[in-house]
Amino acid sequence: MRLALRIVGIVAIAFGTLFFLQGLDVVHWPASSFMLAKTIWCLWGGLIALFGVGLVWAARRR
Repeated sequence: MRLALRIVGIVAIAFGTLFFLQGLDVVHWPASSFMLAKTIWCLWGGLIALFGVGLVWAARRR
């Protein structure tokens, strides 16, 4: 269970960071992404990344 929480947490952190940076128009990959330069994705990406941090923290505490 701890390993699964850790893996899901790390994936959430990675995707959240990607969404956040796409929303800031820092990362342009993929070039046809609908998230580029849309600031709402900064919020969603940050929330997803924080959720991932919480999962990793919970995996360490178990």
